[in-house]
Amino acid sequence: MSCIFAAMDQSYFESDSRSNRERMLAGDLYIADDPENERLHRRGVQLADAYRRADLAADPLAREILVDLVGTLGEGAHVNSPLFVDYGENIHIGARTFINYNLTALDVATITIGEDCQIGPNVQLLTPTHPIDPQPRRGKLEAAQPISLGDNVWLGGGVIVCPGVSIGENSVIGAGAVVTKDIPANVVAVGNPARVIRSIG
Repeated sequence: MSCIFAAMDQSYFESDSRSNRERMLAGDLYIADDPENERLHRRGVQLADAYRRADLAADPLAREILVDLVGTLGEGAHVNSPLFVDYGENIHIGARTFINYNLTALDVATITIGEDCQIGPNVQLLTPTHPIDPQPRRGKLEAAQPISLGDNVWLGGGVIVCPGVSIGENSVIGAGAVVTKDIPANVVAVGNPARVIRSIG
């Protein structure tokens, strides 16, 4: 990553003494050229690959690798490999949650998954954002907003959850939906953009 961004314009931050990692963790605009970010990204990618290989081999150490990869792994939670992350350490998975194949969890900001959730295959949880204005986007600025899933949420296959979105407990998001704004508790939402079609109970 650092070689890609080494020539990026740092003049955006002339009056800001923080590192790009500090700006990232604060949820502010930053450029992804921080050496510590690169190290942690590489660690996350390597642990995700090690987890995939251990899972395929039914290696009893697979869960230990997953515990090392993510920030929090609740008791009885299960994640089918492969799993794709930016860092891994910013992902928190509640007890008894089941995550199916090919979760992409870009955890530049915190991703919180509650207890007893069901996450279908090919789901994307995407915290990164980029400026709408073309010039700062050309300058490689980015930021991130956290994602939160309440307890007992079910995301159908292929659901995309966008930056800054919260989904309330017990809610169901239909397969293929693109969730661009908060979804309340105890509802079913479908479509692109996802919209609530009914209450539960």
